Amino acid sequence: MSLASPSQDKGLVRQVVVRRLLALDGAGTLESVHVRIAAQTAGVSVRTAWRWLARARKGQTEPAYRRGGFLLDDTLWTRLEELDGNVSELHRQLSQADDDSVLPGPLPSLATMHRAVREQRRAGRVFQSTRPGKRHVDPDRYDRALAELALPGTVNETGQAPPVSGVEQADATVTDPVTRPASPGDGIRLYVPGAHVVSTRQLGTVTEAIAHTVAAHGVVCVYGDPGHGKTVAVHQALRLLPRRVPVHHALVAVKPALPQLRAALLTAFGLPATALTNRTDAVDRALFEAFQAPGVLVIDDVQRIAAPELDYLRLLADAPTTQTSLVFCGAGAERTLARAPALASRVLTWQHVPRLETAQVTGMLRLFHPLWDTATDTDLLHTDETCAHGNFRTWAKITSHAYAALDRHPEHTVDAALLAQACARLGPRP
Repeated sequence: MSLASPSQDKGLVRQVVVRRLLALDGAGTLESVHVRIAAQTAGVSVRTAWRWLARARKGQTEPAYRRGGFLLDDTLWTRLEELDGNVSELHRQLSQADDDSVLPGPLPSLATMHRAVREQRRAGRVFQSTRPGKRHVDPDRYDRALAELALPGTVNETGQAPPVSGVEQADATVTDPVTRPASPGDGIRLYVPGAHVVSTRQLGTVTEAIAHTVAAHGVVCVYGDPGHGKTVAVHQALRLLPRRVPVHHALVAVKPALPQLRAALLTAFGLPATALTNRTDAVDRALFEAFQAPGVLVIDDVQRIAAPELDYLRLLADAPTTQTSLVFCGAGAERTLARAPALASRVLTWQHVPRLETAQVTGMLRLFHPLWDTATDTDLLHTDETCAHGNFRTWAKITSHAYAALDRHPEHTVDAALLAQACARLGPRP
């Protein structure tokens, strides 16, 4: 899989926040707190965010570097991050290194390297350890501005994907196990070199729903059929929250008993689960205290949890001191919560993730992998109608089998016969 570099990711975040700031500016509702939230999201200073906005008002939305000068590439920038931004130490290490392949050219002077770092930071590039300065902001005003800003991920207002390598859309995110180890939420493992993840309007609606619910310190339930993109859409939305909001992921077992659920929650908050699991009162006190801090608790596959254990989550969410937002996600999550009406009544936002619409299929596939560029719309739509049914995970599997077939027989083309062969590998279907 082709992965975007860190600089590309940061440039993508810049495009998102600048677009939202311009929208608020055009509507005449832009306030300084909006710019401060945008700066936190992008990991830059407030001054830099204002500079981005000023350039965007003139039609300049891309970072501007001085042409012909020395620039730190991704490798050097990562090393500088590891040194906490110490340019002098990086220059000293490079001057003592025996390997000339580290630098793209001759070693510049220390003053030139300082100048290059200043220019790249002024253009919007940041250190991962960078945190914006803390200033007092009224919490209600901040949360209202966060909901108004409603950063929509990488989906523009018309629901079209931007011209970049992509952002996660579905549970079936394709990963190359050699270049990117699988992690929870990455979805099924496939072999599709050159694939990109794709943004759709479904992802944008999930992002806006979660941003609003977190601003209200409420509860959101993201539900839909398997393979429609719930988990990765949630992960993308959470990555766009301001950095002041910590995110905790609870991994629950199938039908966990109450002690197991307590242990999963303790682990999610980084508390000593082993020492507290058998001490009920101590566990409850620790969890109630953890829920007092603003943050987000994500429980994926919530359909695994039975009604009595869900009611325990309701007790935690109902505590007067609770500031942590709850994000429930899963196929059939809405039916599971319906069996716990006390908790369901506390859900602020119900966000359904539908299957891909027929009109989205062809465009999405051609963004997903270049092998679909030569396929006809008729063949793709027929395959979607008879086999995939708008399920992105199914389309990811079809792409994997089609890619493997073309790899074995490069003389073949992507036609109805190849699609039928790929669909036959998916197993029996009702």
